Amino acid sequence: MGSCRGDGEPGGSVVGAGDSVTGSGGAPDRRGGPALRGGVGAGASGGAVGGHGGSGSGSAGHDPRGRSGGTSGVGRPGAVGHGPVRYGPHFPGDGLPVLPELAAVLAAAAGRPHGEPAGGAPALLEAASGYWDRRGLTTDPGHLAAAPGAGALLLALTAALGGDVLVPRPCAAWWAPYARLLGRPVFHVPTPAESGGVPDPYALLETVRRVRAEGGDPRLLVLSVADDPTGTVAPPELLHETVEAAAGEGLHLVSDETWRDTLHDPHATVVLSPAEMLPDRVTVVTDLAGALLPAAWPAAVARFPASAAGNGLHARVLDVLTALGARVAAPVAAAAGYALDEPEPVTARRAASVRLHARVAAAVHAAVVSAGATARPPQAGRHLYADLGPLRDALGAEGVGDAQELEDFLTARLGVPAPGGHRFGDDLPALRVRLATGPLLDAGTDERRAECLRSPDPLELPHVQRALTGLKTVFDGLRDAQRWETPR
Repeated sequence: MGSCRGDGEPGGSVVGAGDSVTGSGGAPDRRGGPALRGGVGAGASGGAVGGHGGSGSGSAGHDPRGRSGGTSGVGRPGAVGHGPVRYGPHFPGDGLPVLPELAAVLAAAAGRPHGEPAGGAPALLEAASGYWDRRGLTTDPGHLAAAPGAGALLLALTAALGGDVLVPRPCAAWWAPYARLLGRPVFHVPTPAESGGVPDPYALLETVRRVRAEGGDPRLLVLSVADDPTGTVAPPELLHETVEAAAGEGLHLVSDETWRDTLHDPHATVVLSPAEMLPDRVTVVTDLAGALLPAAWPAAVARFPASAAGNGLHARVLDVLTALGARVAAPVAAAAGYALDEPEPVTARRAASVRLHARVAAAVHAAVVSAGATARPPQAGRHLYADLGPLRDALGAEGVGDAQELEDFLTARLGVPAPGGHRFGDDLPALRVRLATGPLLDAGTDERRAECLRSPDPLELPHVQRALTGLKTVFDGLRDAQRWETPR
C-alpha cells in the first residue's frame, strides 16, 4: 500500500508537508489516504463553508492546502469568483414536465392550513415505510424521518453523530459543505477504477488509521451505491468489503440511495443497500428528486437502524430538524406520500424516464470516448463523469489548464452546465467534468419535453439531435486538435 500523501507530495505527513492548516471552526485540515488507480489521492477538506460544494483539498476557491480563497481558481487573481457553494452544480434534473397526477395531488393539498411536523407526519412516514418494505428493508415508521431535501438530513446526521467525516473521492457536491458548516474536517478516500460512490476498503482503513494517529476522530462514512457524479453502481463484492472495513473501525455509515431506482439496465446491474449488510450501523437517505419528485419540490426520507443506538440517533436528528425548522411543506408532503406509494402513473413515468436518460447517457458516453476522453459507462442516474486528461494539450491551447477552466470552457461551448471535477472533491488540476443528460432534453416547452417520452426514437427528435450533435462537435474538435498539438 502506498504512503499517505498530502496534496500529492511524496512522503508528506497526514497534514501535508508539515503545515498546520486550520479550517472552519478551527478544525485542523488533516489529510490521509493513499493514491489509487487513476492517481486520485485522499485529502481533507477543512475550509470554510464558503468553499466549493463537495470539493476537497486543492479545489477552486481554496488554495492547495485548503485555505479559503476568493478567485475562480488558484493563482488567478481578478478572475470571476466561482468558489463559494452557491456556485456549485445543481441537482441533475430530468428535463421533463411534472407528472400530471403528482401536480394534481400537490394542488389539492395547497389549501391545507397546518404544516407538517419536524420529521414528517404519519401519512408520509407510512408511505416511506412501504417503499422500503418493497425493497427488502422492513421498516417501522417510527424509524423514519422526513425533511425538505437530503441536505437537511445529512446536516442533522452529521451534527448528531459528531466527529470527522469520510467521503469517497469524487462524491456528490452537496455532501462536504454540511460538514464544513459544522466545522468538521472532511477526508476524501479514493474509489476503485471500476466504480464510484464507495471507497476502496484498503484506502479507507489506511485513511482512518492515519487520521486517528494525527489526533482525528473519524466517525461517519458517507457513500452511495448508485453514484453521483460518476453514474456508476458499486459491485456487491466491493460494497461488502468496504462495509466490513467500516464496521471494523466503528464507523457509522450514511448510505445515499437517491439514485437506486434509476438503473439503466436493472436486469444486468445488482444494487444492494449497506443496510442489508450492517443493519445496526447504517442510516439510509433517499432524496425523492432522484426518481419520484421534481427537483423543485424538496423532500427526502431517512431510515434509521432499528436498535437502541438507532433510536437515540433518530431522536437527536429530530431535535436538529426542529431547531432548523426543516419541515417538508404540506403540499409537497402530500405529493411525496403519493409518489412513495408508487401507484401505476408514478412507476410508469419513472420507467419511461429511466429508459430515456439511459439512451441519452449512452450517446453522450459514446461521443466522449470516441473523442479520446475516458469515462466509465453510466449505469444509473442522469449523468456521467468524464476525464479529459488525454485531451490536455488541445485544452491547453484553449487556455484550459484545470477543472474550473474546463467547467467554464465546456459550459460556454455546450450551452449547458458542465461542472468540473473539483466540485465533487477531485483535485483542481484533474480535467474531469460531470455531464448531465437532462439539459439535452430541454426544448423550452412542456409539450416538446413530453415528446421525448412518447417518441420511439427520442435521439432523432430535432432538439435532442441538435444537442447531441453540438456536444459531439465540441469533443471531436478537441480530439482533432489533440492530434495536431506537439506533445509537451
